Amino acid sequence: MTRLTSALCYKDPKAALKWLEAAFGFELVLLIEDGDGNLAHSQMTLGEANVMVGNEWSADHASPASLGGKNTQTVHIHIEDDVDAHCERARAAGAEILMEPATQFYGDRTYRCRDLEGHIWTVGQTVKAVTREEAEAATGLKIQGWA
Repeated sequence: MTRLTSALCYKDPKAALKWLEAAFGFELVLLIEDGDGNLAHSQMTLGEANVMVGNEWSADHASPASLGGKNTQTVHIHIEDDVDAHCERARAAGAEILMEPATQFYGDRTYRCRDLEGHIWTVGQTVKAVTREEAEAATGLKIQGWA
């Protein structure tokens, strides 16, 4: 388990598990069900990334599908391989592509999409090493903490 893991609520978490595998390549590593076969808890991995997928379980833990599509966070996945092919895989699985793959000022090529219940995801791949000075020159912004 990593030190920070997103936990996402879905109206239909079992459908979400299948979709996350098909669209992004996540692998199911833990599934806990109650006596009726309802999902109680699950965890998925993609490389070193983890995500927990669960039910809507309180008024404060709901899917964007139950909140008019509103998101209070987005989830970012950093991958090592072809982000353009990854985008096409997500599109083929039914992701709504909100931003086509594009190379950003910081050297990552990213795309943004919405999943089957409205969670927003970004996926990025580093394609170019960029210095802080180069990023500042490209954006006109003052950047601190660039590694």
